[in-house]
Amino acid sequence: MMSVVHRLTAGWLLDHLTFINQCGYEVCDSFAYPGGVALNTSVMSPGDCHHTSNFAATSISRDGSIPGPGDVVEAELKTAKTRYVFREEFFDISKPYIAVASEEQLCQGCPELSLTETKANSNREEHQEGTKSGVGDSVASARKVRKLIWEGTWHLVQEGLKSGFLHRNTAEVSCRKNVGPGHIDCGLAELCEMAKQFPAVNERDHQAVHVLDDETSIPEQDLLSCVTENSSNCAKIVMLMGQKYLVPPKSSFLLSDISCLQPLLNYKKKYDVIVIDPPWENKSLKRSNRYSYLSSWQIKQIPVPALAAPNCLVVTWVTNRQKHLRFVKDELYPHWSVKTLAEWHWVKITKAGEFVLPLDSLHKKPYEVLVLGRVQGDIKEALRKSEDVLPVPEHKLIVSIPCSLHSHKPPLTAVLAEFIKPDVECLELFARNLQPGWTSWGNEVLKFQHIDYFTPLQNKN
Repeated sequence: MMSVVHRLTAGWLLDHLTFINQCGYEVCDSFAYPGGVALNTSVMSPGDCHHTSNFAATSISRDGSIPGPGDVVEAELKTAKTRYVFREEFFDISKPYIAVASEEQLCQGCPELSLTETKANSNREEHQEGTKSGVGDSVASARKVRKLIWEGTWHLVQEGLKSGFLHRNTAEVSCRKNVGPGHIDCGLAELCEMAKQFPAVNERDHQAVHVLDDETSIPEQDLLSCVTENSSNCAKIVMLMGQKYLVPPKSSFLLSDISCLQPLLNYKKKYDVIVIDPPWENKSLKRSNRYSYLSSWQIKQIPVPALAAPNCLVVTWVTNRQKHLRFVKDELYPHWSVKTLAEWHWVKITKAGEFVLPLDSLHKKPYEVLVLGRVQGDIKEALRKSEDVLPVPEHKLIVSIPCSLHSHKPPLTAVLAEFIKPDVECLELFARNLQPGWTSWGNEVLKFQHIDYFTPLQNKN
């Protein structure tokens, strides 16, 4: 799955939409005779989505009559598939959310942010967090990060413009707005709350894994009490509370909240990569009451040490608040026995290669932070696992056109590939979508798998 459009020393230019559409969202619908004669699909083995074959089965004959008990109808069969693609309008970010001044355009040189402005920004954040300590360090750090983001993004954008992936005239030719279709309310988080009222499951009598077959409807209790796997090479559609969700091939997930993580521990897998996107607490979330959030103490209770393999690479998404960044580096990672290695940035740009927000905005920034670290443990095992794997660099940029859906993060599979061994076990915590080859957990883990986010293409026979 080639989500990397360009790779430079500074980092990567990613194509998030292409990544989704290369995940293999092909659903095996039914089987048919040439000429449109129906066949009872129950005779096919579950998960079988391979090529044509000669098959004998009881069916309706071409003249419409029903064969008798001794009759056999033989014909060539083909698998009918529906391919689903993610709706392009969710990535149609043609104009910045807030226009930047002309001198701040990436086509210009990097304007130097004045010491006064940088210090004002830093003082403002320190004041909000109730401390004045470390202002000098914050100023120096902010200026260094700003320079790295500007220069690295500029180089990646230039490559994107040369190759045609980005287009300077996008804003003029596009008549779409930056917003996608209306909000799809699927009630997953509410279902996880309701699940707490379900009768307790006896673990000795209950399976640890539910493997998806051709049944599309799954009892809610099964889905919430064990890890669900799609081990086939085809996508599956599952029905949950009357809503349809697409599950990509070779993926697994657990739908639950943080109080119901035991099924993931029962799954008995140790992960070489763990990506975490916690719902960080902030004032606007408290005021809006739209999304739940976790306190720092609650985030520390996530059982990362129990889920991590030796030398596991841990990647945590962090907001731009220094308070949260310090917490991850100084408290959270040490608590999990994780050594901080690097601080990367995801930079959001338009299809024309502009920052989606001014780089020096006092409110939201056009970037988010990732803190990378490795689990410390058995030194021999760690050395063995680190063979032929590059050390994680101190700083990299991931530059991409963001999805207009809130908190739909870019895929990290390709950018992390050189720092991990191939075919390792990968886990995403607080996920809102699924990926092939990954286990995903969260109380909205199927949110962006809702079938309404996708467009079906014509069946291929």
